[in-house]
Amino acid sequence: MKIGTDLVELKRIDSHRLIDRVLSEQEKEIYNNITNDKAKLAYFGGRFAAKEALFKAISHGDLKTNYRDITVLNDEFGKPYIKTKLVDSQNTILLSISHTDNYAVAMLIIVEPKL
Repeated sequence: MKIGTDLVELKRIDSHRLIDRVLSEQEKEIYNNITNDKAKLAYFGGRFAAKEALFKAISHGDLKTNYRDITVLNDEFGKPYIKTKLVDSQNTILLSISHTDNYAVAMLIIVEPKL
């Protein structure tokens, strides 16, 4: 089992340059359809925190990996999940994202199959 967590202060990431570096194309499409500025920032902050939590959980990354190689989506019930090739597909990634007006936090657990 591997665990990662990250806390983001939203006012520190409020930059269009960061959005282009962090969000995948699929996430950017969702982001661009959000009309409320606070909701946009919370969405972005949650994705940023989730990706940072994933990097912490896997404890490494190659020099070719970037944030856009990870996509954080929500299922039909609103539960967040991650699409990435950075984690073996036999592993289960558990993800929780929460935010306030000022912060976004993500907690991530990678559960490896029992041998």
